[in-house]
Amino acid sequence: MRSTQKGFTLIELVVVIVILGILAATAIPKFVDLSAEAEAAALQGVVGAINSASAVNYGARSAAPTKGAATQGITCKAAATAILQGGVPSGYTLDDTTNLVAGDNTCLVTQTGGGSANATIIGIL
Repeated sequence: MRSTQKGFTLIELVVVIVILGILAATAIPKFVDLSAEAEAAALQGVVGAINSASAVNYGARSAAPTKGAATQGITCKAAATAILQGGVPSGYTLDDTTNLVAGDNTCLVTQTGGGSANATIIGIL
C-alpha cells in the first residue's frame, strides 16, 4: 500500500517566511517613531483638558458664585489644579509665578519630555 504524506514542502515554508519578512520590513518603520507623535498628542490633550475645564469653571462660577473655583489672583499651576478634577497630570508643569487677572490668561504647559504649549485659563473671582 502506498501512503500519502500531507504537509508543506520546505520551499513553500521558505516562500512564506520571505513574504512575512518583506511585509515586516515595510511595516516596522511606520511604527518605530510614534513616541514623539504620541507625546505631542498627549500634551495637546492636557492643554485641551485645561481649556475645557476653565470654560466649564467660568460658566459654573458665573451662574452661581458658590460653584466652581476662583481663579483670579492665583498662579496658573494653582488654577489648573483647582479646576481639573484630580489636578494636573504627572509629567506636566505650569507656570508657578504669574498671578492670573480677570479674563483670558495664557499659561505655558510644559511636558517633562520637553514639549510645551499654551493653555488658556479664564480668571474669575
